[in-house]
Amino acid sequence: MSKIQAIRGMNDILPDESPSWQYLERVISDVVHSYGYKEIRFPILEQTQLFKRSIGEVTDIVEKEMYSFTDRNGDDLSLRPEGTACCVRAAEQHGLLYNQQQRLWYRGPMFRHERPQKGRYRQFHQVGVESFGMTGPDIDAEIILVSVALWRALGLTNHVRLEINNIGTADDRRAYGQALTSFLKSHEEQLDEDSRRRLQSNPLRVLDSKVPETQALLADAPKLSEFVSAETVSHYQLLKSLLSANQVSFTENQRLVRGLDYYNNLVFEWITDALGAQGTVCAGGRYDSLVAQLGGRGTPAVGLAFGMERLVLLMQETGNIPESISNVLDLYVVYSDDSQLGQAIMLSEKLRQQVQGLRVQCHVGGGKFSSQLKKAYASGAAFAVIVDPGSLRWRALTDESAAEAIALDELIQRSRALLV
Repeated sequence: MSKIQAIRGMNDILPDESPSWQYLERVISDVVHSYGYKEIRFPILEQTQLFKRSIGEVTDIVEKEMYSFTDRNGDDLSLRPEGTACCVRAAEQHGLLYNQQQRLWYRGPMFRHERPQKGRYRQFHQVGVESFGMTGPDIDAEIILVSVALWRALGLTNHVRLEINNIGTADDRRAYGQALTSFLKSHEEQLDEDSRRRLQSNPLRVLDSKVPETQALLADAPKLSEFVSAETVSHYQLLKSLLSANQVSFTENQRLVRGLDYYNNLVFEWITDALGAQGTVCAGGRYDSLVAQLGGRGTPAVGLAFGMERLVLLMQETGNIPESISNVLDLYVVYSDDSQLGQAIMLSEKLRQQVQGLRVQCHVGGGKFSSQLKKAYASGAAFAVIVDPGSLRWRALTDESAAEAIALDELIQRSRALLV
């Protein structure tokens, strides 16, 4: 009988890998909470219409990548391909948006059926940071500063760069889209196949093309900056001044439009050169019309999102995963005589109860004392506690130094010191 394998592009996170994820999750949580953002959680499964109305029916995500099906009740459902629409749906449904200001964040698995490649998978884990009810460039700056703080906390500041753009209002983009379409149609034979298809459905996405010939052609195309309204330009200028005042370096990229239809005004991406072609590690922008698109009252909003797989990969590539995170144990308890097994288990329980947060593993499964010590050294714990008949010993596992006798009270004190 053949073994059952995981679905292609949906990966297991193994015990040796999970400390990196846990470390990243802790840092993310600390950073977003330091800015006053509250966590929200929502289902993996949503109505397909949610994503058609938010992302856009002629985007690659909706047309090609969503995992969608009709359930037994005849409802069209989809595994969530991104989190912003779900966050808006949940916040609106539960009355969190109207006449209110909200700072929310979320994390969890998302799903897109695309060709798996390094750092880009069919099941990926996304973190999103979203703000609702504020119109000014100050909240745009704050969202970007959250990401700046995250790079600083992860040691990635020198490995990422920020690109920003003002894509104007929906009316601005509609006028620009007509001019861009007219230009591209006059050069249609020079476009790559994917760009010709996008020309019919979503011409602004041609600006995202990675084909060098198409990018060369776009050098002579109309510029979006020529079509954006004075109001959005003023907003954008204020944002840039706030970023500069906070020593945030950025590059203006007039071809940056993002792949989701709901964005307006500010869009931005954080890009790295350390991951090859998969250079974008975080992206976001304003989406002031999305709440109304999904049936709520008009609510200004801005946010960002990033995939955790890509961040873990970037941390690995740049050597920014602390070695200490792989040490998942503080103490390893062994016993010199089989008759002391029960005492070893009771001691381990007492230590866990007396020293909250202490990571203690008690040897089980039998074995000679020498074999137990080998397991202790291999465990990654800093120290071993040896249970002898009527006494205890303390032994450092960083060298071959001899064990020393220790009283229970002193053992508890030393265990507490390990957590300081």
